[in-house]
Amino acid sequence: MKKGLARPTGGYGENMTHISQPSTVEELQTQITQFQSEFASVEKELAKVIVGHQAVIRQMLLCLFTGGHVLLEGVPGLGKTLLVRTLAQVLNMRFSRIQFTPDLMPADIIGTSILVTDAHGQRTLQFQPGPIFSNLILADEINRATPKTQSALLEAMGEGSVSVARNTHRLENPFFVLATQNPLEMEGTYPLPEAQLDRFAMKILVELSSLDELTDILARTTGARRPDALTLLNAHRVEERKQLVRSVPAAEPFQKYIGRLILATHPQQAGAPEIVRRYVRYGSSPRGAQNILLAAKAMAVVAGRTQVSLEDIQAIAKPVLRHRLILNFDAQADGITSDQVIAEVGDSLAAKI
Repeated sequence: MKKGLARPTGGYGENMTHISQPSTVEELQTQITQFQSEFASVEKELAKVIVGHQAVIRQMLLCLFTGGHVLLEGVPGLGKTLLVRTLAQVLNMRFSRIQFTPDLMPADIIGTSILVTDAHGQRTLQFQPGPIFSNLILADEINRATPKTQSALLEAMGEGSVSVARNTHRLENPFFVLATQNPLEMEGTYPLPEAQLDRFAMKILVELSSLDELTDILARTTGARRPDALTLLNAHRVEERKQLVRSVPAAEPFQKYIGRLILATHPQQAGAPEIVRRYVRYGSSPRGAQNILLAAKAMAVVAGRTQVSLEDIQAIAKPVLRHRLILNFDAQADGITSDQVIAEVGDSLAAKI
């Protein structure tokens, strides 16, 4: 069967052709097998340039193929920007890098209307699109910009559009935002508000490389030749695979498990674990549940399965929920992290299955 994919209009990019959806279990399995091969090839190409960080790459690709956005957190120099640039090259997607600074204005991101004069001397306002009109957006050091500028991304990430001078301009699909932020508290940084954080499907932590990885980095980057990645997919193929991920069914007990997991992160719930009641101010939003299920579906596809498993849900809970839990002062004083809370909540629920 054929299912048309809604395509943004407004003059930016070509119309997307229709995307075929699997109509039988056999067809679904065939497409999953094809996607498995493509996914592994993309990971292999990224590994040519990026040393280590396999979990970061895997989680980033899961977000891409579920239509979510990523917040990458790590100290400078860990290869976050190089990772995003390489991903754009492998996927052959239009790429824009926006360096967030304290003096960056919203118009620098979304664009603005300017006065132009035509051949007949008539003056009209014409919209000049900003760098956000691309497929893959690198929002570098997003926490260095003011909240007003950070909010310029909010509508784009949530609605796939931007509004300028009472006109709404649709963005081209796929639209994938990867924002980086420095975890260190420094002068001139502005923490992202909760509403903005909730728009990110995952918060991925980029850790320091090991000794062997650092040695490999030196060997790859200080010689006469530097590794380069091949182009494997394109925007249309990414959209196809996003639809395939959504075609994977999830049994009702697993959906209820996700619901219980989300409710258990709220301290006011009667069945909330002790660690939640003691250390959590606010729990996850329903968007967290949606992102967990979509990511679990993507994990099932990557593993070659046509059904979501409990292990898929448990494996992806931390990156999906860690930025959605608002901890209180007691948690900071006792050194409790969101990951610790999520792990204990997951263990308490698993014991009841």
